[in-house]
Amino acid sequence: MSTQRRPATEAEIATLASAVRLRIIRLTLQEPLTNAQIAHRLHRDPATTLHHVRRLVRHGFLEALPARPGPRGSTEIPYRGTRLSWSLEGAERDPSLGEAVLQAYLDEVTEVGIGALEQSRLAVRLAPAEAAALRSELSGLLDRYAALPESPAGEAVAVYLSIYPAEPPPGDARNQTGRPER
Repeated sequence: MSTQRRPATEAEIATLASAVRLRIIRLTLQEPLTNAQIAHRLHRDPATTLHHVRRLVRHGFLEALPARPGPRGSTEIPYRGTRLSWSLEGAERDPSLGEAVLQAYLDEVTEVGIGALEQSRLAVRLAPAEAAALRSELSGLLDRYAALPESPAGEAVAVYLSIYPAEPPPGDARNQTGRPER
């Protein structure tokens, strides 16, 4: 079962190219949160997170739910992730988005602790058709689980998957930090 995808717009890619916004999307997929709750969870100023929340709403990544009574007679608006980011294609090729995804992952891992991770690593040399099949199977597997209905009592899990060359391309002189040698 494959998720129906459409090309991402430049505005959508630019909106997703922020580790903070990616974390807001992930947090609000599990449960609707107010801006104050988002700011608290991310250890950020509420004014800063409100800027990000508004941009995510404007581009369809979050939806505002009906206002509800808040503390001390205030009114608060909970926001819920729409899962739009999963249905976009092409965005993953944007380097700024790739950096934001990696940073969001590292921030989340730092928050939960390395001991909470179940990790695997694989390095193999595959024929081009086999490498394409691996990518397709992994994509299909993630799509299958993304399409399942949410289980309110279920376990919240996140998956970060990266496929990369096991060795630098010929002639690519990089130092140990991954930056090009000068």
